[in-house]
Amino acid sequence: MKKYVAEMIGTMVLVLMGCGSAIFNNGVGSTAQVLTVAFAFGLSVVAMAYTIGGTSGCHINPAITLGVLLSGRMNTKDAGMYMLFQVIGAIIGSAILFCLVKLAGSSFSSATLTGANGIQPGHSMVSAFLAEVVFTFVFVLVVLGTTDSKKGAGNFAALAIGLSLVLVHIVCIPITGTSVNPARSIGPAIFEAVGGSMVALTNIWIFILAPFIGAFLAAFTWKSVATEE
Repeated sequence: MKKYVAEMIGTMVLVLMGCGSAIFNNGVGSTAQVLTVAFAFGLSVVAMAYTIGGTSGCHINPAITLGVLLSGRMNTKDAGMYMLFQVIGAIIGSAILFCLVKLAGSSFSSATLTGANGIQPGHSMVSAFLAEVVFTFVFVLVVLGTTDSKKGAGNFAALAIGLSLVLVHIVCIPITGTSVNPARSIGPAIFEAVGGSMVALTNIWIFILAPFIGAFLAAFTWKSVATEE
């Protein structure tokens, strides 16, 4: 149970810091705002990896958990429980942010009130879906490679993973706001609906299905290039 709770706490922190940076820095309309949010997500992963990595491996992302499962590094029961507690953690993090926004009252204004993902202006549903598949593939492949017991980066894996998430956000934020993490998308989408908008929930399937496809492709690719056969 400790590793499940660790995943819940880690995902809560990821959403709290990552989505919070978008909310309280008035969105991602400028290059500075994009970089701020990108580093908030990346540094959250680094911090949590060194905090709970020894307990749960610090997936804090159902796509990563799927990649690890398909790579044969964990069993199905643990994978299912990881995903469940990751979603719970994301909901808790989003609930905290929602309360902070409401406590700010009418004096608070932001381009986003929840940090929910969405198809950005100038992009289609197809391009958004493809972006989430491709960038999740890249991110999960980095995770699988750097954490490999024989070919991995050892104690530097957390830094490599966190920095790769920064890179993914820099490119993908202008397309979808960057998910590559179904739990990270589910929490904010729920509270956007509570706030009166159903847009995020309507498109939530993109940010669940596309990352899982990307994770599947990453696991298959890593098993292909990492084995000697």
